[in-house]
Amino acid sequence: MMQANPVYSNSSGNSSFPKRSQPAAVYVLLYFFSAFLVILTVCGNLLVIISISHFRQLHTPTNILILSLAVADLLLGIFGIPFAMIKIIENCWYFGEILCLVYKLVAFFLTSVSISNLVFIAVDRYIALCDPLRYTSIITVYFVSIFIALGWAFSLVYNVIIISMNRIDSSEGQDGCQHDCFVILSETFIMVDLIITFILPFSVMIILYFKIFTVAKKHAQLISSAVQNCKGGKNKISKTSERKAAKKLGIVIGIFLLCWVPYYLCGIIDSYLHVTAPPLAKNIFISLAYINSSINPIIYALVYPWFQKSVRLIITLKILSPESSLTSLFNDSQ
Repeated sequence: MMQANPVYSNSSGNSSFPKRSQPAAVYVLLYFFSAFLVILTVCGNLLVIISISHFRQLHTPTNILILSLAVADLLLGIFGIPFAMIKIIENCWYFGEILCLVYKLVAFFLTSVSISNLVFIAVDRYIALCDPLRYTSIITVYFVSIFIALGWAFSLVYNVIIISMNRIDSSEGQDGCQHDCFVILSETFIMVDLIITFILPFSVMIILYFKIFTVAKKHAQLISSAVQNCKGGKNKISKTSERKAAKKLGIVIGIFLLCWVPYYLCGIIDSYLHVTAPPLAKNIFISLAYINSSINPIIYALVYPWFQKSVRLIITLKILSPESSLTSLFNDSQ
């Protein structure tokens, strides 16, 4: 239900920045990287979508949340990242005011849905680990689907309000190029949006994941006490489990911060210290935030053995065989 909006400002944009002229080799390199980022985002999320949709064994509440996350990230990879990367490379918005409005609304909406799903996943994992008995009876596919629908609906309404009650700077420069396609928010909206779209979701995620780490650590200690007959087994198992839990926690929180903090910090400095960042810096921070959609499939899906197996079946086209949806993706030890 939260969002993360591309960098905003409370002052009018500067449209005097000239269109960049760069060597052909630099253009090729930049566009190659942009194409790679788009392909990575689209293909990674598409594999997750196909896996969860096709294999019945993956139709679980947690995976339905991951499916919703992958759909939002896939759409962002198609409709958000390409425009953002072109704007960075060219220092120019070629697509007119109407498409600028549509682009911002879609980007706002999809990033909002993406972050809301990250929060839902954290809540789901917390309940599954800390209250497993009630989890199976309360957290069902139907229950999760309702929350996902509400999250998408709230994100759409919220972002329509943000766009309609503020303005988008898409002013045209002397060279006929629209250098700015940023949402201009009032100071009140900036603070409200900051709390709703970043502080609140990040706080929920970090609190829940630290609680998950604490519970996982206790479970590891209980397991290690059961193998005391093995010399040194207790310390080895306990420390190994703690390292794995800490590593997963660090990756989830660290990547989220790395992707979103720079551009929110830029917005705060711009709005309250009245130090305007160059458009290039703003666009880079926006793209860094979008990169989170490229990384999400790796963090939340493809690291698991059963997803790796499903990807192999998809790539080798074995999913086209009859009854492939009933294929077992889990080993007995999983």
